[in-house]
Amino acid sequence: MSLKDWLRNGWLAEHETSPQEIIELLRIADRDLRECQTAGLSPDWRLAMAYNSALGSATAALSAAGYRATRDGHHYRIIQSLAHTIGAGADLIARLDAFRKKRNISDYEQSGAVSDQEANEMFDLARMLRKTVGDWLKNSHPKLLQG
Repeated sequence: MSLKDWLRNGWLAEHETSPQEIIELLRIADRDLRECQTAGLSPDWRLAMAYNSALGSATAALSAAGYRATRDGHHYRIIQSLAHTIGAGADLIARLDAFRKKRNISDYEQSGAVSDQEANEMFDLARMLRKTVGDWLKNSHPKLLQG
C-alpha cells in the first residue's frame, strides 16, 4: 500500500506544510531528546519523552510528504508511514511500534512498567530517527528547512 492508498482509506488527509511547521516539529523532537536526559527522571518519563521525540520526527517526514494522520490510530499511522517517507525498514518500524505500546501501558495502565534499558533504547532510537529524518529532509525537501 502507498500513502495515496492510505488517503483513499481515510487514514491520512492531504496536508500542505511549511518550513515553519517542519522546523518547529524538529525543534520539539530536539527538545524532547534533551529533556529525557534530565537527571532523576523515571524510566517511564524518559521513554515517553524519547518516544515523543521520535513521533515528532516521523510527523515532520509525513508532513513533508504532504500528509497528516487522521485521528483514528494517529500514532500508529505516523510510525507506519516511515516506510513510505524515509524508506524505513520493517525492523525499525516494529521497534517503534513496540515502544508505542510500552508507552501506552506506562501512561495509562501501569506505573513503573519501563526499565532503564528500555528507556535508553528508546532514546537511542529517537536520536537515530531524528538524524535520519533530518538527512532525508535535506536531500528530499531542502526548501522545508529554510525558515
